[in-house]
Amino acid sequence: MTIPSSPTSSSVSTSQGILPPSRLVTCESRVSGPFSQIEPDFKDNDETELLCVTWNQDYGCFAAGTSRGFRIYNCDPLKETFRRDFKSGGFGIVEMLYRSNILALVGGKGNTQYPPSKVVIWDDHQSRCIGEFSFRSEIRAVKLRRDCIVVVLEHKIYVYNFVDLKLLHQIETLANPKGLCSLSHNLNTSVLACPGLRRGQVRIEHFGLNMTKLISAHDSQIACLTLTMDGLLLATASTKGTLIRIFNTMDGTRLQEVRRGLDRADIFSIALSPNVQWMAVSSDKGTIHLFRLRVRVVGEDSPTSSSVSQSAAMAHQNSSSSLDPLISPSNNTNPGSSLSFIKGVLPKYFSSEWSFAQFHLPECTQFITGFGSQNTVIVAGMDGSFYRCGIDTVNGGELSQQEYVRFLKTDSRPK
Repeated sequence: MTIPSSPTSSSVSTSQGILPPSRLVTCESRVSGPFSQIEPDFKDNDETELLCVTWNQDYGCFAAGTSRGFRIYNCDPLKETFRRDFKSGGFGIVEMLYRSNILALVGGKGNTQYPPSKVVIWDDHQSRCIGEFSFRSEIRAVKLRRDCIVVVLEHKIYVYNFVDLKLLHQIETLANPKGLCSLSHNLNTSVLACPGLRRGQVRIEHFGLNMTKLISAHDSQIACLTLTMDGLLLATASTKGTLIRIFNTMDGTRLQEVRRGLDRADIFSIALSPNVQWMAVSSDKGTIHLFRLRVRVVGEDSPTSSSVSQSAAMAHQNSSSSLDPLISPSNNTNPGSSLSFIKGVLPKYFSSEWSFAQFHLPECTQFITGFGSQNTVIVAGMDGSFYRCGIDTVNGGELSQQEYVRFLKTDSRPK
């Protein structure tokens, strides 16, 4: 069956449809499931090149796209869960849906069967493709929720219903070669963040509220953005890479601004901890910066539907005082400059909020950050390395390295 999703840009095909989210087969690391049906071969091929690394939605796993196929790794403990190699070539984009059997795959440039302009919805329980999205231009990113599939092109974003692959929304953006896009993942909030049509602007779509919010986040172009799990907070960085800003997505108010450094940097990733206490930022300068968020936590790590709806209602109030409950007191915050008492005279960076803790890595290699259990930061690199670091929540300073593993031996250079 072929469903035209756009008269000029894309087409969708599916063989038997996609399972509703309630029927997805899931796999935990301690139980049998589709990710453990085939005993993986741990003999790495010297010619295997790493093309991409992406976390799943809760940082419990990560996917690695290689020149031969893809691999899935459990984070705690770190373990290769399974791999799939294809004769046709590798995948430049691999997106997981939590620990389910459904993945979204986009072929690398050397893939003879799946070009970079096609998204494959892969069911690993059936070991076959169950749906395809074909476009006329290269796909920059794919994002998954339990209820939708988001495909990002350089100038447009398509949102499809997960069950029947019908097109729900089309969003035009400024040139977006990095495929910047972020989704909320709580079931009761449906929020998407992407670049707007102006430089430095972020567009927020609250699909559940049928509301669009435009935020002028930076003067320069957006380089990185991410949402909290409930979609109520947005973190952004620009191509300057010096400042990271936190916004309320309901009214666009800036809640916090922190400084990574003084010199320009390419921001590779921004991660917000599930409990909304920490933010980790990686860049080409080889330092992971950890910031303490001055944003109140509503509920526990996995907010109940009532607490999330209450926070959404609270953030949606029109009075300026409605922001007060979202901002924590100033104690135990990130360090500022010792010269901040004369901030009216000296340049702005002397009064900036600096990182609470840091971890040093090889410069220029692309690393993505996430959060593990028990106050840990996890880091995966395009050089095939994985780090786990502990946070001293009282004193900050240097993150303590708890684990280092080469999950893939590769000579691939930074992307």
